[in-house]
Amino acid sequence: MRFGPLSLDEAEGAVLANSQPAGGRRLKKGTVLGAEDVAALKAEGFSEVLAARLDPDDMSEDAAAERLAQALVPDPERAGLRLGRAATGRVNIHAEAPGVVEVLADRIHALNAVDPMITVATVPEWQRVGPRSMVATVKIISYAVPAAALEAACHAGQGALRLRRVVHDTAKLIQTAVTADETGDKGQAVTAERLDRLGVRLGEKQVVPHRIDALAEAIRATDAAAVLILTGSATSDARDVAPEALRAAGGEVTHFGMPVDPGNLLFYGRLGERPVIGLPGCARSPALNGADWVLERLLCGVELRPGDVARMGVGGLLKEIPVRGRLREA
Repeated sequence: MRFGPLSLDEAEGAVLANSQPAGGRRLKKGTVLGAEDVAALKAEGFSEVLAARLDPDDMSEDAAAERLAQALVPDPERAGLRLGRAATGRVNIHAEAPGVVEVLADRIHALNAVDPMITVATVPEWQRVGPRSMVATVKIISYAVPAAALEAACHAGQGALRLRRVVHDTAKLIQTAVTADETGDKGQAVTAERLDRLGVRLGEKQVVPHRIDALAEAIRATDAAAVLILTGSATSDARDVAPEALRAAGGEVTHFGMPVDPGNLLFYGRLGERPVIGLPGCARSPALNGADWVLERLLCGVELRPGDVARMGVGGLLKEIPVRGRLREA
């Protein structure tokens, strides 16, 4: 692509780089100049314009943006995503349902390294989104890009985006009480708010004594697709009441602890095919904490290995929750 001042005698077919008055109207930036446009500009007294002229092997910005978006999401329906209409070199990509966004970051990095005029910006990996949320935007910065560079970018970013929809659409929160005056109302209400963002229905409130046997019985009895546990006393060891209750109920503990603060004292595991999450005490607050990242992924059927949790530490220092019993700094 050649960009710069261009004589009007050579401007037909070029792309106008800035808006100009012409014959009682205004030609917008990005207009592909036709014969009538050129004549109108001459009538206004112009002899040249700032414009871009495409080379034979160039692809225009809108066509390039559309092609790249289709490479990122080859099957939008299956991926749970919707591709917007190309305009000014941009295509926006939106979620069609609640879920978390799977981003193959290495492919996005490789795509963005092909040519500085070919760009894709996404939400963070595993970001929770709702219906119609924008998850990515494709932007061709210049008026056109070489077709070869575009094809290289499309190859690098092939299939890099998809929405992981919710697969566990019901959940049960079991809370334990150390004293008789613990109602569990706040934990139930805040958890219901969290789950509602993903369209997950929370069962009736249940509070049991803070004992292994009582909690194990409650875990075995629930028929919800996912089980959440919020204890009256913080889980401070892999053999504490809640993890032991899950084992006693016939389940298994996959991992305890995470390098995210607030949220360190979390554990998760399984009871058959159902995910079980032991929530940290900070989950009684609606503020973002490490439990959100684990909860959202597991409800969407994303496999979560201990190594995945270990990598949450970078960016895992979250905003302090003032109601916590022990703050980072007095």
